[in-house]
Amino acid sequence: MRNIILLTLLSSLPLTAGARTYDITSYGAVSDTTILSTSAIQRAIDDCSRAGGGRVVVPSGDFKTGSVFLKNNVHLYLEEGATLYGSTDINDYTPVTSSYVSLRTGIPTIQLIYADSVENVSITGFGTIDGRGKAFPKLSWNDEGITRPHLLRIIRGKDVRVEGITLKNSGCWMQHYLACDRLRIDGITVFNRNNYNNDALDIDGCHDVTVSNMIADSDDDAITLKSTSPRLCENVVISNCVVSSHCNAIKLGTETNGGFRNIIIRGIAVKPSADQSTQFFGYEGGIGHSAISLEIVDGGSMSNVDISDVSVLGTESPIFIRLANRARPYSKENPVEGIGSISGVTLHDIRIEEAGPSGSSITGLAGYPVSDILLHDITIRHAGGQLATPVPTDEKEAEYPESTMWGILPAQGFWLNHARDITFRNVRVIPAAPDARPVYLMNDCENITTD
Repeated sequence: MRNIILLTLLSSLPLTAGARTYDITSYGAVSDTTILSTSAIQRAIDDCSRAGGGRVVVPSGDFKTGSVFLKNNVHLYLEEGATLYGSTDINDYTPVTSSYVSLRTGIPTIQLIYADSVENVSITGFGTIDGRGKAFPKLSWNDEGITRPHLLRIIRGKDVRVEGITLKNSGCWMQHYLACDRLRIDGITVFNRNNYNNDALDIDGCHDVTVSNMIADSDDDAITLKSTSPRLCENVVISNCVVSSHCNAIKLGTETNGGFRNIIIRGIAVKPSADQSTQFFGYEGGIGHSAISLEIVDGGSMSNVDISDVSVLGTESPIFIRLANRARPYSKENPVEGIGSISGVTLHDIRIEEAGPSGSSITGLAGYPVSDILLHDITIRHAGGQLATPVPTDEKEAEYPESTMWGILPAQGFWLNHARDITFRNVRVIPAAPDARPVYLMNDCENITTD
C-alpha cells in the first residue's frame, strides 16, 4: 500500500523540477462541446514550447477541438475527468503533408493531435481523448487522407511518452507512430470500433519502443507493427496487454518495405470484443481473422522475432506466417526490388481456445521459402468437423495477405508451402469435432521437424 501511495504522489508531480504549467482554460478554452477551443489549446502549447517546455493541462471538463500540433518539450496532461472531444466538422481539421517519405505521407492527411520532428513530448494523465470518428464516413476504398482524421499521429518523434490516458473513436487509425525513436506507451486504454480502418495501435518504422499494460478493443488490427518506408521497425518490446480485434490481434505487416528486426511480444490476452453490435472489417461472427499474423509482402526482411505467453479465446485462423510478393512501393519513385525474407522467428507458450476450422499456415513462394521457424509448447483447440480439403493451387503471390485468403486449409493444424527448417515441438492441435484433415500437410518443404 505504501508503494501505491508513493507512486500516486509521484504521478501528480511536475514532469521536471521547476517546469511551468499552462492551463488551457487560462487561454480561453471552455468546457462546452458547442464551443471550439482549438485556438486556446494551441496557444497554450506554443507558449509552453517557446518557454522551454512544461505541462499543458486539460482540467476536468468537456472540451471540443480541431487539429492541434504538439511542439518540443510539451507534456500534454489530462486531469481525471477531462475529455478532449474531436470536432465533428471536417473544416476544423488542418491538412498536413510531412516531408518524411513513406506510403502514408505522400498525400495530405488530417489528425486531431499531430507532431512532426519533435523531441521530448508526452500525452499523459487520467483523462480521455474522444475523436468522435463516426461522423466521418468512408468515401472510397483508400480514403485515409483528408476525409477521415486520425486521432494521434507522431512522425520523427524522439523521446515520446503516451501514458495512462483513454483513447476512443478515431475517424481512421487511432495512433500512428512513424519513424520515432525511444517511444514509450504504458497503461493506456483504447476503444476504436466506430469506423473503417479502426486499428488500435500502429508502430511504423520505429526504433527502441516499449508498449505495456494496454487494454484495447478495435474493429481493425489491434497490436500492429508496420514498415511503410525503408526504415526498419526494430528493437520493440510489447508486453502485458489485453486486446480484442475483428481482424488480427497481433500483426507484423501488412506494409513491410523496411522490415522488422528484434521484436519481442509477450504476455498478451486476446478475447472477443464485449460489443458485437457493429463490425466494419473482419471475420463474420465477431472473432478475428487471426491471433498472430507475420507477413513480408513488400520486400523487407523479418528476423529475430519472439512471441510468447499468449492466451487466445476466439479466432478463426490462429497463426499465419506469409512471405509473398505484393511489391507495393512506399513511393512511386522507389519500386520494390526483389522478394523479402522471413527467418529467425520463435512462437512459444501459446494457448488458443475456440478457434475456427480454417487452420494455420506457413507459406512462402517457390525459390523463396520461409525458413528457421521454431514453434513449441503451443495448444490449439479448434472447431474441426471438416472433410478432406483440396490443397490450394493458386499461390496468390500478389494478393493482400490474410489468414483466410485460401478459405478452409487442407490441414487442421498447419499447412506448409515453400518452407525450410521449421521445427514443431510439443504442439497440440485438438478438434472439437472429428476432422478428416491431417494435422500437418507440406508442399515443397525441407527439414521439417514435428513431434
